[in-house]
Amino acid sequence: MSTLPVVAAVDGSDDSLRALDWALDAARRRGAPLRVAHVRQYAAWTQPGAPVVAAPADDQVLADVRAHLENRADLPDTEYVGLDGAIGVLLPELGSTAQLMVLGSRGRGGFASLLLGSTSMAAARDAECPVVVVPRPGREVHGDAPAGPGPRVVVGLQVDSPDEATLAFAFTEAALRGARLQVVAAYPWPVQSWAAPGELVPAMIDQDAVESETRALAEGFLAPHSSRHPDVRAEPYIAPGDAAGHLVAASKDADLVVVGRHRRRLLAPARMMGSVTQAVLLHAASPVAVVPPAPPED
Repeated sequence: MSTLPVVAAVDGSDDSLRALDWALDAARRRGAPLRVAHVRQYAAWTQPGAPVVAAPADDQVLADVRAHLENRADLPDTEYVGLDGAIGVLLPELGSTAQLMVLGSRGRGGFASLLLGSTSMAAARDAECPVVVVPRPGREVHGDAPAGPGPRVVVGLQVDSPDEATLAFAFTEAALRGARLQVVAAYPWPVQSWAAPGELVPAMIDQDAVESETRALAEGFLAPHSSRHPDVRAEPYIAPGDAAGHLVAASKDADLVVVGRHRRRLLAPARMMGSVTQAVLLHAASPVAVVPPAPPED
């Protein structure tokens, strides 16, 4: 297991303290150190590559975190880091020396109606390590998805463009938690085609055949990961329609939902999360892990 730290981003809010507790549990499971980071947004003009200035030693937020963690059993090696700068820049940069970053869905400030803060969005989009966003409790989700007793990790799988990093993270997380892995693979239905300008007609495709092919592809992509993690029971869930809706429905009572981030493209070089990942971050009831794509093969 990597000895890189698990980073918990804190700002003194209740959301960040929930994220801190989640990060502490993750560090224990991984046998990793914990790095608690507080970025004080004083220099909004800070650009990537600009010098990072250490915050004063009397950082009250970090002092409160120390008190929050005081007398915790089995506390891993813990480092407290205070920085001044643009939070949307410095937090993603901390991900370059971390195996995991955890933060709350919203911090201090902003509008009470926001479901996801700009800091969480920036970290999930730009960090080089996987980022877990912990939502506020009480989110209601709608829709039906198979659940069952016991711990459960959910992962989204695109059978037309699977990402190995996302699957590897999901299997590892399920193994660490002694959880089964629910693999959600959605296929578009109904399939329609253009007959004439402005006219859509149903395509002559058998739905059972589409579902069977989707299942076969999913099982093929899962096979090498299952062989590396024989203790993880992977359960493909094949369903028609919107992938985001199925993942959000599956998030109810799940330990974690794992989704991937889009790979950079030639004509779109900026980092992108994708509409499904963004929708899951906005609406899932469980914590959501956003995993950067595996680097392209040479």
